[in-house]
Amino acid sequence: MMRQYELVERVTSYDPDANEDLLNRAYVYAMRAHGHQKRASGEAYFNHPLEVAAILTELKLDDATIAAALLHDVVEDTAATRQEIEEKFGHEIAELVDGLTKIKRLDLVTKEATQAENLRKLLVAISKDVRVLLVKLADRLHNMRTLEHVPPEKRLRIAQETMDIYAPLAGRMGMQNVRDELEDIAFKVLNPDAYATVKKRLDRLHEESGGALLEIEKALQAKFTENGIDAEVSGREKKAYSIWRKMERKHLSLGQLSDIFGFRVIVPSIEQCYLALGVVHRTWRAVPGRFKDYISTPKQNDYRSLHTTVIGPHHMRVEMQIRTRDMHEIAERGVAAHALYKDVTDPRKAMNGARVPAAESNAYRWLRHLVEMLSEGESPKEFLEHTKLELFHDQVFCFTPKGQLIALPKGATPIDFAYAVHTSIGDSCVGCRINGRHKPLATELENGDEVDIIRSEAQVPPAAWEGLAVTGKARSAIRRATRAAVRRQYAGLGREILDRLLAKSGKSLSENTLQAATPKLGHRNVEDALAAIGRGELAASDMLKAMGIEVKEAGARKKRSAAARPKSESEEGVPVRGAARGTALAISLETGAVPGERIVGILTPGQGITVYPIFAKALEKFDAEPERWIDLTWDAAAEDQRFPARIKVTIHNEVGALAQVAQTIGESGGNIDELQMVTRGVARDFFDLDILLEVHDLKHLNEIMAGLRARPLVSAIERATG
Repeated sequence: MMRQYELVERVTSYDPDANEDLLNRAYVYAMRAHGHQKRASGEAYFNHPLEVAAILTELKLDDATIAAALLHDVVEDTAATRQEIEEKFGHEIAELVDGLTKIKRLDLVTKEATQAENLRKLLVAISKDVRVLLVKLADRLHNMRTLEHVPPEKRLRIAQETMDIYAPLAGRMGMQNVRDELEDIAFKVLNPDAYATVKKRLDRLHEESGGALLEIEKALQAKFTENGIDAEVSGREKKAYSIWRKMERKHLSLGQLSDIFGFRVIVPSIEQCYLALGVVHRTWRAVPGRFKDYISTPKQNDYRSLHTTVIGPHHMRVEMQIRTRDMHEIAERGVAAHALYKDVTDPRKAMNGARVPAAESNAYRWLRHLVEMLSEGESPKEFLEHTKLELFHDQVFCFTPKGQLIALPKGATPIDFAYAVHTSIGDSCVGCRINGRHKPLATELENGDEVDIIRSEAQVPPAAWEGLAVTGKARSAIRRATRAAVRRQYAGLGREILDRLLAKSGKSLSENTLQAATPKLGHRNVEDALAAIGRGELAASDMLKAMGIEVKEAGARKKRSAAARPKSESEEGVPVRGAARGTALAISLETGAVPGERIVGILTPGQGITVYPIFAKALEKFDAEPERWIDLTWDAAAEDQRFPARIKVTIHNEVGALAQVAQTIGESGGNIDELQMVTRGVARDFFDLDILLEVHDLKHLNEIMAGLRARPLVSAIERATG
C-alpha cells in the first residue's frame, strides 16, 4: 500500500504548488472512514481509492482531483455524508464526490429504456466537471485490474458495461492508454478463448520478430541522426482486442495481419515531424493509402500525429506515428493533458488568484454538445442510438465550400453533413455537390470531400432519409420533421372538418374562439387540438361545444364522415373494431391479415387505415410515429367473409409440383387470388411461389399450409411477413 508521503511526493513532483495539507487530510480521512472494510480480494478497502489516486497522478491531475479520488467511495460505503465532506474539504471537492456517488448507483447494462436514462444521468454528471469522468475512469480501471476476485456473473456485467460505455468514453476523451487497457481486460473476460488465441499468436510473433524490431528501431534512429533530426524512437505492440477488432472489421485471419508492430517517433517541432516523415519515405517504400495527417486535421478528441505504414527490413510491414512531445502528452493523457483546472496567475484572467478553467478541449466540447442534445426531448431509444453512434464510429473529415471542417462518422452521407452544419440546412436539403459535381444524397462521403448542400425552403425531409442517415443527430431531426409534417396534415384535415360543420350552421371559424376552447379539451395549443380531430381522437362536435356553438349531432357525424373518409375499395368494408366510424379500412396485401391473429392499423391522412398482422415487417418503418398506430380487433361479423393471406412456398422443379399446390388449396376450400413463380438459383432445382390466398380465418389458413407441407414436392412453406 502506498504511504501518505509517497502520494504527496507524486503530486508535488509535477505540481510543486499542490496543497499538501489537503492531500494529507483527505488520505487520513478516507483511511479512517473505510476502517476495517475489505474488498472481494480480501485486501483493505482503502487500497482501492489509494490506487485510483495513484492512477490519476500518472495523468498529472490537480490536488483537488486526487483528494476527490481518495474520498470517492466514502459517502456511498461509509457513514460519511456529503455535508461533512463539504465542511471538511470545501464545496469543490464535495461536488466531485457527489457526482461520483451518483454515477456509482447507475446500472448501464439494464434494459434499453433504463439504460438510456442512466446514460443520460452519467453524461450530465460528467459534463458539469470533466474531473468527475477522470476519477470514474481511474476507478473503473482499478476495478477491472482486480476483476478476477468478483463473482463470474457480476464480472461479465462489469466487463460488458466497460466495453459498451467506459472504454469508448475514454477514447473520445483522448485517453487512449486507458481505453486500450479497459478494452483488453474486458475482452479477456467476455471472450476468453479469442483472447487466449490472439495473445498466444502475439507472444509467438514477439519471439520470432524481436531481433528484427530492434534492428528497425536502430536503423530509424541512425537515419534521423544522419539527417540532423533529434528524434526519440520506441517500438510498441498492438493490444489483443485491437487486433481482434481489426480481424472482425476487415474479415482477416491472424496469419493475414502484418502490421501488429509499430514505432512511435517523437521530435521537437511540427517542422521536424514532416522532415522525419520524408526520411522514412525515402528510406523505405510507403504502403499506398496508409498515410494520414492528423496534424493538419486533428481528430475530435484533439489527437494529432502523422501516421504512415512502410515496408521495412525483412519485408515487415511497419506502422509509424510521428508527433511532437506536446502531441504525445495529449495522445497519452487526452483531456487530462489540457490542465483544465490549473491555478491561473495572470491578473487579466483571474481575480484574486481564483481558480478558473483553461480553454476547453475539443473532446470536452463534444461531451457538452452531447448533453445539449438531451434538452431536445428525444425518446430514450433515440438518445441511446445517438450516443452509441457518437461513441463508436471512426471518422471522416469533410469541408464546407467556405472551408469549415465537419467531422462525421464513417459511412456518413451528405444528409448527415447537412444536419451537422445546422438542422435547418438538413431540413431544407434537396441535393448536393461533392467536389463540384452533382451526386446522389446517398453517396458515402470520404476524407477531404468538399460538400455543397443545395437547399429549398419548400422542402420537407422524407421519412426514407432516416435509412440513409448515419448520425443520431440527422436521424432524430428527420423523425422530428416527419412527425411535424404528419401533424400539420392532421391539423389541416381537422380544420377542414370544423369548417364544413360550421358552414352547415352558417357560421365561420373564429381563431380567438378556437384558441380559447383548446385548453378546455386538454390540449396545449390549437394545432394539437386540430390534429386530434384529424386523427379521429377528438370529435369535431366536442370542439364546437367547447367553442359554445351548437350543431346537431347527427348532422355533425354525417358531415365528419363525409369529410374524413376517402372512398373505400370495398363497399362491404373490413369487419374490425377500434377504428373511428366512417374511416376507410383496407388490409395490406404485402402480408394479408385473417381473423384469429392480432392486428393493428396504420392511419394515413386522407387515405384511411391499413390493417397489418402484428408480425408484419412493414410496421417497423412506423416505429417513430406512434400517433399513427390504431389498436384493432376482429369483429364477430368476420365469420362470413374471406380474407387475404400471402404465403411463400418453395417447390421442387418437377412435373406436377404446381398442380399439387393448386389442388391442395382448392380441396381445402381456399382460393388463389395471385400467384407469382420465381426460379431459385442457377441450377433451377427449385421454384419460389408467392401466393395471395383468400381464406376464412387463421384456422383455415393453417389447414391449407399443413396440407401443402404434407405434399412430397413442397420443400418449404411460410407466412409472408412483408
